[in-house]
Amino acid sequence: MPSGKGSKLLRYVEHRLRVTLHDGRTIIGTFLAFDKHLNLVLSEAEEFRVWRKGGSGLIEERTQKRSLGLVLIRGENVVSLAVEGPPPPSAATKNAPPPPGGMPGGMARGRGMPMGGPPMGGMPPMGLGAAPVHGVGGMMPPPPPPPMGGMPPSGMGRGMPPGF
Repeated sequence: MPSGKGSKLLRYVEHRLRVTLHDGRTIIGTFLAFDKHLNLVLSEAEEFRVWRKGGSGLIEERTQKRSLGLVLIRGENVVSLAVEGPPPPSAATKNAPPPPGGMPGGMARGRGMPMGGPPMGGMPPMGLGAAPVHGVGGMMPPPPPPPMGGMPPSGMGRGMPPGF
């Protein structure tokens, strides 16, 4: 596996990422993609901007938050990247019902095919439908029966040599 910047960043796709920009803004979002220029794509992004007001020795800081959504950040503006958190759990794993029979999630599942072997009676396996599409899949016709016993075909052995 190559050890360039690309392979290091690939580990963090789908993670929550904090991107600090050249002008001091911070954008936090779900990291979706990047390219060779370090242009970044973040979804569900939020921008945080710190305002500093200062008078005579008294400095007041205010943070302004803004929801951005899907964002493309130009790579030349990126100062730093930091991982905020792991990828959010997907809806399929979060809302999935427990497996039937109380089987723990870490145990091995079946092999995908029933253990009974191919179905009987020359029927296609379940899920393939009753009539396969012409030229795709389906079963081959059975071979023709062997010829009946008896005399060999004419011209094959047991004859007189030619010219007699």
